[in-house]
Amino acid sequence: MPEKIMGKSAINFAHSEALEEHRLGRAHIASWRDNGFALVHDLLPDTLLQSLKEDALGFYPAPGTEAATHFNNFGSGQKFVFPAESAACNAVTLHPLLLQAVADLLGVSTFELRLTQSDLWPKYGNGDSDDALDNTDQRIHCDYPNHSLVHPPAWENPEAVEIIIYLNDYDECEGATAVVPRTGPDDPAYPWPIIQTPGVAGLDYVNDRDKAEAYMAEHNPDAANFRQQHLYARELVARYQFGSVLFYRHDTWHRGRPVKAQALRLVHNLTFTKVGCDWLNVLHPGWSWSMYRRDKLMEKLVAEATVEQRSVLGFPPPGHNYWTPETLLAVEARYHAFGIDMSPYRAALS
Repeated sequence: MPEKIMGKSAINFAHSEALEEHRLGRAHIASWRDNGFALVHDLLPDTLLQSLKEDALGFYPAPGTEAATHFNNFGSGQKFVFPAESAACNAVTLHPLLLQAVADLLGVSTFELRLTQSDLWPKYGNGDSDDALDNTDQRIHCDYPNHSLVHPPAWENPEAVEIIIYLNDYDECEGATAVVPRTGPDDPAYPWPIIQTPGVAGLDYVNDRDKAEAYMAEHNPDAANFRQQHLYARELVARYQFGSVLFYRHDTWHRGRPVKAQALRLVHNLTFTKVGCDWLNVLHPGWSWSMYRRDKLMEKLVAEATVEQRSVLGFPPPGHNYWTPETLLAVEARYHAFGIDMSPYRAALS
């Protein structure tokens, strides 16, 4: 079926003066809220993203090499998990323009966001594999099962924003993300509950498309027919460019498509949730676990961040009932060596 197309230096944590003019437009927000996704171009600075790409190319093996054949799974093996050695990776993760975009999609302030995922993933054009968990040509799925202990709430009350930032051009390596746009509350592709996929409701987790659909045909023929008729037949391909940002949801049907042979596609994957959704889990070791690193990277990040960026990591915002004269002095003592400015918290306390 023809594819359908839709449109290393120190981190500077200062807010962008162009924050307002770079906010998402109404059409992007409506697309994400109504259809389940929005593909946005030119949101983040090219120079920052190019630095991130250079860091990634310095770590991942070149396509076509023997080493590249071992990278068919998810993630970076902790190399680019936040907080990463790559300053560019950390700067993208907490970039004010990105945080504001997520806040606008969820209809909350940036103080009400929490980071639960940040990693830079490679995907190689290594061809097919016999592994049922292979990531080359994914089955259509939703992401909530490995992000949450429960099921997403009603469509009108989204709890999280998932993000893919592309560091290549589509024509260079293909491997676009395909999504199934929701057309409304009666869309047959989005029944309640969303469980018609491998890895949910007692079904085995199978990632490879062909193997997954063969498994579904054997173990749940009705769901297999549903997937062919309502999902694969309606998928749209996000034709990205360098720097494009795909915002989608935990309950959006989507999948990764194959990368061009002998090519390498690089993406930065992130997830932000609303504060208070304790059933939505952090996919990595907690940020506090990084406090004992010899490079003291996490302490430096906390000290240099804005109050909004700290809040995204779970640091209590100014005015929170955590803050007392005693706790303020204690936290200030903990981060004093890194130059933290506690004046916003002191002002709110007074």
